[in-house]
Amino acid sequence: MRMGAKTFNVNEADFKSEVLDSETPVLVDFWAEWCGPCKMVAPIVDEIATEYDGKLRVAKMDADENQNVLMQYGIMGIPTLILFKGGEAVARVVGFKPKDNILRELKPHLS
Repeated sequence: MRMGAKTFNVNEADFKSEVLDSETPVLVDFWAEWCGPCKMVAPIVDEIATEYDGKLRVAKMDADENQNVLMQYGIMGIPTLILFKGGEAVARVVGFKPKDNILRELKPHLS
């Protein structure tokens, strides 16, 4: 899956340093190549990454290659977007949702 200019890949090895230890809130997009709704939400995630540059970092995590992280956060379906702030999961959006719905969940945590 192509990445936007403002997104980065994350995996189990660097999840703690890149996501949990980040000073800036990090939105993680859990996706898989075979997942149709993941492909639908990807452009929205890219837009959010661009619009909130400086306030938010956006990571992409391949669900098939990082099963331990999915189990750790109880992710049962993809796409799942989880916003991490201060090392904690503070917001979660499961499945394809319109951009407005995603932002409604994220904005309270992006002060």
